[in-house]
Amino acid sequence: MTALADILARRIAQTGPISLADYMAECLLHPEHGYYTTRDPLGAAGDFTTAPEISQMFGELLGLCLAQSWLDQGAPAPFVLAELGPGRGTLMADILRATKAVPGLHRAMQVHLIEASPTLRKQQNDRLSDYEVTWCDSISDLPDAPLWLIANEFFDALPIRQFTRKGNGWAETQVGLKNGKLTLGLSAPTPLSNLSSRLTDTKEGDVVETCPAAAPIIAEMSQRITAHGGTAILIDYGDWHSLGDTFQALEAHQMVDPLARPGQADLTAHVDFKALADAARAANAAASRMIPQGMLLARLGISQRAEALAKKLSGKALETHARAFERLTSPEEMGTLFKALAIAPSTHLIPSGFDPEFSAGTNT
Repeated sequence: MTALADILARRIAQTGPISLADYMAECLLHPEHGYYTTRDPLGAAGDFTTAPEISQMFGELLGLCLAQSWLDQGAPAPFVLAELGPGRGTLMADILRATKAVPGLHRAMQVHLIEASPTLRKQQNDRLSDYEVTWCDSISDLPDAPLWLIANEFFDALPIRQFTRKGNGWAETQVGLKNGKLTLGLSAPTPLSNLSSRLTDTKEGDVVETCPAAAPIIAEMSQRITAHGGTAILIDYGDWHSLGDTFQALEAHQMVDPLARPGQADLTAHVDFKALADAARAANAAASRMIPQGMLLARLGISQRAEALAKKLSGKALETHARAFERLTSPEEMGTLFKALAIAPSTHLIPSGFDPEFSAGTNT
């Protein structure tokens, strides 16, 4: 039993079962034993690999997309260039390299990184040592200014609550104890007002997940973008509407039991993009249509960029480059599993590569 498993077991024994959201929060962010507070989780030696670590093309194309959006909105100065959950700083480094030639952009920008992990903050500082960077604990710490923001694989790591439909009520997934070991169970079903709309598109036994922390973050960024200008690009794995059990754990690039080693594995769940778009619109911002990652990168010119880079490569390096292109864009890999959404002050300012916002509550 890990140290955190022992802490959680004692807590549950004293106060009763805890929600999946509480369990995830402790596993990921416990100050002494939390997954993100104690390690660098990325790369071959870690537990998972993100798109920026696969190829520089990902960050370059998104950086130029953000830069074009900044120009389209009149190149305001100063402005905040921010990233939520910036990992090792690779994505921001690629964005900054790709946008260096955009007239006036680097003079006008104020780079802010929202990061909870001390370990990753150090890596970001090393990676971005040529730039002046400010670290924040939350998005509310950003200055009041035009905001261009990116978040790649951020929302999937926010704690979720999970509910199973029982008649017209919902039973919540909880973490309890059985024979001294952590185990999953269900609460007694009860009607929930925030899930009443899901009674029309679910049946008995269906699982629906919600992410309580996501809406306030989206509301904060949307209010800033609406008030001051800017754009947010959100990329994550998930779909338009939550349906099904997507709670999972990764350790050493393998799926593992999420209760087996608390604090030692990455815990995630699929992102409900409709909930993100609804939160943006509730704050009077415009939300684009959700788009698969592969389609977005294709529209932003990844094929042309890949060809240009390939001309300088040969042998193993060329093979690695081709494989990276495939991983980012193929429908069998990240191309359709990962989706993207843009938030802007109004529909006509949705950034390049995205389609204007949906209508009638659909994404089609």
